[in-house]
Amino acid sequence: MRILILSASYGSGHAEAARSLAAAIETRGGRAVVVDHFRELVHPVFAHVSRAVYYWLLRRAPGLWALGYGLGDRMGPDSPFSFGMTRVGTARLARLLDTMRPDAVITVHATPAAAMAALAATGRRLPPHTTAVTDFVAHSQWMPSPVDRYCVAAEEVRNEFVARGLPPERVVVTGVPVRAEFARAVDADAARRALGLSPDLPTIVAMAGTQGSLGRLRDVTRALLTMERPMQAVVVAGRDERLRAGLARLAGTSPVRVVGFVEDVRTLLAAADLLVTKAGGMTLAEATAAEVPLLLYGSLPGQERGNERFASRAGIALVARSRGALRRLLDRAVGDPDTVARLHGSLRRLRRPDAAQHIVDLVVEQIAQRGRS
Repeated sequence: MRILILSASYGSGHAEAARSLAAAIETRGGRAVVVDHFRELVHPVFAHVSRAVYYWLLRRAPGLWALGYGLGDRMGPDSPFSFGMTRVGTARLARLLDTMRPDAVITVHATPAAAMAALAATGRRLPPHTTAVTDFVAHSQWMPSPVDRYCVAAEEVRNEFVARGLPPERVVVTGVPVRAEFARAVDADAARRALGLSPDLPTIVAMAGTQGSLGRLRDVTRALLTMERPMQAVVVAGRDERLRAGLARLAGTSPVRVVGFVEDVRTLLAAADLLVTKAGGMTLAEATAAEVPLLLYGSLPGQERGNERFASRAGIALVARSRGALRRLLDRAVGDPDTVARLHGSLRRLRRPDAAQHIVDLVVEQIAQRGRS
């Protein structure tokens, strides 16, 4: 069983989803091949430049990114105003499919999903195609047609996909694929001891993804330093060493510890009573799988604001839009057990740590059905 996974290196969420699916495929005895669509099927220079532009927009002109995101939702993947950008890499993808002859294809980014759909629209016979949506929103770029199955994060997202005209039988609630370790229980006290934290103090974890500078961790650190209630905190700066050093100087000898990139996110989230973060899709998926209440702050325009709206409406997160609100909500989350209990109840409803395995099971079923037809 050979399954091709098409991803893209924009942020860490798509790549993480691809790795999780690959591991689930290999657990089933299959072979997974992960391909970065932009780097390997378009051109390495295109991948580098477009990724640099993407991060520049998020840091320097988030309003422009929000405008483009909104226009993309209005236009759809087949719009002539996309100037063919949703079909880049299609020719090389066709050659890859001819050479590799995979039994199925899973896409975890909207552009390769659109490229697969464009090939299918020409009448070309393709292997079964599943797209795993890595955000908690319904955006038309994730809805190219034809696609055999759309795997989405929650029932609310499925309802939006169906409301936009997709066949209900093709949209399945699986959750966002996360690593297998999120399916196992981790004792909070043991996790805190493993991280050198006290098991007796409320614990707050703050992060902003792999690119920590895309968040507002300085604001979060300053707010943590003003808290009067006893607590301990870990601020994760990601791979940004300059940010880590600056936050460490700011935190000084306080109960706020600043660290760089953390590989074992499962243990870190198990130690947390509250996660303060921007609303990246993978971060929300991992926090939900770990049942960690969320305080969202500094979410970027576009998909993260959409994820933020989902999380607040679903009752799994508090949302702060200002520094003052951040301080107030931190104090409330630490001092009000009822608020945390309500968040926990909603998290249990949405928790899907086996999403990767669920998606792979559906794909294996597709392969079997194709073999019988």
